[in-house]
Amino acid sequence: MKSFLIVLFLFLMQISVAQTVVGKWKTFDDETGDAKSVVEIYEKNGKIFAKIVEIFEAQHRNRKCDLCIGDDKDKPILGFTIIKGLSKDGEEYNGGKITDPKNGKSYKCLLSLENKDKLKVRGYIGFALIGRTQFWTRIK
Repeated sequence: MKSFLIVLFLFLMQISVAQTVVGKWKTFDDETGDAKSVVEIYEKNGKIFAKIVEIFEAQHRNRKCDLCIGDDKDKPILGFTIIKGLSKDGEEYNGGKITDPKNGKSYKCLLSLENKDKLKVRGYIGFALIGRTQFWTRIK
């Protein structure tokens, strides 16, 4: 019985680890479908954040977020925190913002796992029905 409980515990731990958004994710261009960057999602003080840790196209690696406003104005895109302050709400994460460094605009953000290696990222204004969705893939 004791060994069964240990195996069950380890199995449940593996499931809970696999069901997290924390980790590195590959992003894709909306128009071409080409791989664009690697974003690292991390937890800080109970909130979810994400920063760009790799940019695949060399000509974009030294760009700055010149269209951003406030504290994000002119920050380098490599290392830029694009997702800020999400909280877990059931099976999804919301209540924070995502910034598109291409146009400098910030949107409400919603993250949800489609499966352990596919993340649905939705940026929207006002209602979650009106917005843009991307799918990121986990880097193993």
